[in-house]
Amino acid sequence: MNQRPRGNHLVSADRGFATGGGMLARLFGGGFNPILDRVDRGLSQGAIEAILPDGSRRTLGGRAAGPIAIVHLRSWRPLVRLATSGSVGWYKAWEQGEWTSPDPVPLFGLFMRNGERLGDTGRAKGLFRLVNRLSHRFRDNDKEGARRNISHHYDLGNDFYAAWLDESLTYSSAIFAEPITSSESLEDAQARKLRLLLDRLALKPGQRLLEIGCGWGSLAEAAVRDHQVDVVGLTLSKEQKDLADQRLAEARCGDRVSIELKDYRDADGVFDAVASVEMVEAVGQDYWPSYLRSIARVLKPGGRAALQLIAIKESLFEGYASNADFIQTYIFPGGMLISEERFRAIAQDCRLEWRDRRGYGLHYAETLKRWRERYDRAVAERRLPPEFDEQFHKLWRYYLMYCEGGFRGGGIDVAQVTLVKR
Repeated sequence: MNQRPRGNHLVSADRGFATGGGMLARLFGGGFNPILDRVDRGLSQGAIEAILPDGSRRTLGGRAAGPIAIVHLRSWRPLVRLATSGSVGWYKAWEQGEWTSPDPVPLFGLFMRNGERLGDTGRAKGLFRLVNRLSHRFRDNDKEGARRNISHHYDLGNDFYAAWLDESLTYSSAIFAEPITSSESLEDAQARKLRLLLDRLALKPGQRLLEIGCGWGSLAEAAVRDHQVDVVGLTLSKEQKDLADQRLAEARCGDRVSIELKDYRDADGVFDAVASVEMVEAVGQDYWPSYLRSIARVLKPGGRAALQLIAIKESLFEGYASNADFIQTYIFPGGMLISEERFRAIAQDCRLEWRDRRGYGLHYAETLKRWRERYDRAVAERRLPPEFDEQFHKLWRYYLMYCEGGFRGGGIDVAQVTLVKR
C-alpha cells in the first residue's frame, strides 16, 4: 500500500483556499499587464528586473537604493495569482514553475520594505480574499484547534528538525554578536539568545519558572544549569515532549524539570517567573487576552515574564490581519504576527508592565539564512528522512526564504521584552 509522502499535509494545505490559477487566469491572463504598473508605482526603494513572458525586459522601481530582485515570468499567470490571491497565489505560481528567480529573498524583502506604498497589491482580493479568510477561520486556536495547529507544524518529526537545526534544537531567532558576521556559529548565537532572555528574569536558585511553549527543552536545560531553578514546561506537541524528556534526563535535569502536554490556558500553580519564546505568534489575535491573563494569573506579585515575540509594523497590521497569507495557509495554520501596540495595551490591562524592549530583526534574517544553508546541506547529504519528497523541500525552502526577506525588508521584527506583574 502506497503511503503519502511525509509532510504532505503542508504541501496540500491550500485545499479550500483560492490560489488564483483557474479559469480566470486562463481566460484573462494576457490582460493583466497593468499589474506591473501598480508594482512599479509602489516601489519607492529597490527594483525588480523582470523578464516577461515574451522575452522582453522591464525594470520596476529603481527610484532609490534598495534590494534588486530578478524575476523571470514564464507566463502571465503569476500576476493573475498575485493580483487575486496575494502571497498564497504567488507561492503556488512558484511551486508550479510559473516564475523563477536566482534568489527570491530580495524580492520578498522588496515587497516588505515597500509594503505601505504597495498596499493591497500583494494581497488576496474580493471573493478570493473571502474564501481564504473563511478557510483560515476554520483553523481557530480554541483548545482543540490549537493542538491540531501545533501538530501540523511541530509533529513533522524530531528526526526532521534534528537534521538541520543546531545541536540545541532551538527553533527561534538566534542573537548574534554585532556586527553580525559569518564567523560566529549558530550554536553560540542561540546560546546567547537563551542567556539574554533568562537574564531578564533575575532568577535565584530554587525559584520556579514556567515556560509556555517549551520546544525541545533548550531553555529549560539552560535555566536549570545556569540558574538552579525548577522548571515546568508546557507544549502541545507529543513529539517535542518525548525528545525534551529524554534530553533533560540525559543532562541530569530531569528531577528539576517537568514537561507537560498542556494548553497555556490550563496552566496552574504560582511561579516566580515565566518565559515564552516565539509562542504568542501561534496564539491568534482573538486569544491575546487569554494568553496574557494566563501569564498574569500564575505570576507572583512583582514576578517577571520574558517574551521573545515577532511583530509586524503597525501600519501594515490591518491589511495583514484581514488576509490569510502564505505562512498562515501552508506553514503555521492559526498563526498571527502581533501588533505590538495592541498587544502591549492588553498586557497593561492585565497589570503587566512592559519594559526594556529590544529588537533583533536582522538577527532573525541571519538565523533563517543559516537554517536554509543547513537544510540544503541536509538534503544534499540525504540526512533528511526519505519520506519527505522534493515538493516538500521546495515548500520548506520557500518558507525560509520568504521569512528571511520579510525580516530584511524591515516590516517585521523579532524582539525580547520583559513584563513585570504590578
